[in-house]
Parts: sequence; structure tokens; C-alpha cells
Amino acid sequence: MSDVNPTQQHHAEQMKVFKVAAIQMASGPNVTGNLNEARRLIATAAEQGAHLVVLPEFFAIMGMSEQDKIVAREQPGQGMIQSFLSETARRHKIWLVGGSIPLAASVPGKVLNSCLVFDGHGEQVARYDKIHLFSLELGNERYDEAKTIEPGNQVVVVDSPFGRIGLAVCYDLRFPELFRAMKEVDIIVLPSAFTETTGKMHWEVLVRARAVENLAYVIAAAQGGYHVSGRETHGNSMIVGPWGCVLDRLPRGSGVVIAEVNPSYQASLRASLPALAHRVLF
Repeated sequence: MSDVNPTQQHHAEQMKVFKVAAIQMASGPNVTGNLNEARRLIATAAEQGAHLVVLPEFFAIMGMSEQDKIVAREQPGQGMIQSFLSETARRHKIWLVGGSIPLAASVPGKVLNSCLVFDGHGEQVARYDKIHLFSLELGNERYDEAKTIEPGNQVVVVDSPFGRIGLAVCYDLRFPELFRAMKEVDIIVLPSAFTETTGKMHWEVLVRARAVENLAYVIAAAQGGYHVSGRETHGNSMIVGPWGCVLDRLPRGSGVVIAEVNPSYQASLRASLPALAHRVLF
């Protein structure tokens, strides 16, 4: 039995082509400086006609140590970073996916890695707390997000004027069952800060795979470059179409990736290759 909602499918077929954007940054430890850079890049995306803009993971704080994000954490619904996201979305009348930010967790000394979505009125309409926590021990590189981050436990999909949007963050990309649990989504947003070590081997193939297997557009907004802490992130922010084609990308540095989403094209692909209706979940 198909998961396709005929009303949603008809709606998608009637929607016009629109532009979306991914913002790439190389954030540092200064929150105000990062917000200023994000403000500039979002304005550029809006000027180019983007109606949905996605920021990278921890766009407001990439600290000198893992503890810095704990110091910068905010309570849900209040704080400088959340105010910035709300005001910026409202100013440009765009839907803004606030990458991810550190929110207070239930565990002392930890944060939630939270992706917040704001509509064109500046209202928060969704929040996703990153479920899968990254760890790596490879040569001199060691990461263990579980030491400072409390995992989320809810799959989040938000209905929007642009279709159904599924929310995921960085390491989530490696777990296709998360995206299957979203049921049918039109767009997947993926704020990220992939390491250069893993990113150069796996980033593009995984982003494109998620697009192909879900016949969805993927907006993958990444940290990209050298950070003050010495960390290097892979960048290569990209927007991928539902047939797996990379529509635009930015290899390194701060900037904007922009592309058109064509709901009619997406609907025609899903009609021609009804793989989503053929899923058998065990």
C-alpha cells in the first residue's frame, strides 16, 4: 500500500518552481562574529530569490574546545541565537532552518544539538534534536559527541509551503532508517560539520544516496574550512535533486549554494519510478 497522500501529491504537482539555499561557513568561537557572517550570507541568499535557507551545524559556535558550546547554550525560546534566527527569517520573509544550536539539556554539563525551523513570520515551527552522536578514533583524530551532547529521540517532519521537510543533522546522514521513518518527504535538510577525513570519502555519496532512495531534494549545508581550534571541516555544501544530480555546490569557505526545486519534476519522477510505494518495512 502506498504512503503517498493523493492530496499532497496533487498539491506538489501544482506548486511552482522555487529557490532554496544552503549556507556554508567556517565558524569560530565568537558567537557575535558568527551571527554577523550568517546574517550577511542569508541576506545574499534572499537577494538571489531563495525562499528556504539552511544554515550549517553549530553555525553560531565552533569553539576552541567542546566545552565552549556548553557555555553558549540557550534555554528553549530565549537567547541571542534564537532571536537572531527569528528576526532574520521575519526580515527576509523566508523559511530559515537554523542549522543547529546548543540548547540546554536535562543532563548537567551537556547540550542538545538542536535544529530549529522558523517561518516567514519569524515563528518557530519545528525543532529536531540530533539523534545520532558522532564518535571517531582514527589516527590523531578523536571525537566523542556523547561526552557533551544529549541525544534526541524524535523523528521530526514539518509541513511547509514547500512540501514536507524532514530534519536531520550531520552524522544522522549515515543512518538511512532515520529517513525511512520520516515516511514521505519532499525535501531533506541536513546541517552538518563533517570532518575532512570522513567527508572526502563519504559525504557526497551519502548525500546523493539519501536523495535517490527518498526521491527527495536534499539541502546539505556544511561547515567548510579551517577553524580557529585547528579543526578542519569538509565543506562541499550541496543541493541534490531527487534523481541524485548535484544542482549546486561550494567546495570550501563561506558562501551560498542555491538551486531551484521543481515539485512537478519530482512528482513525475515518483510517478515514473514508484519506489516509495514499493517499500516493504520489516
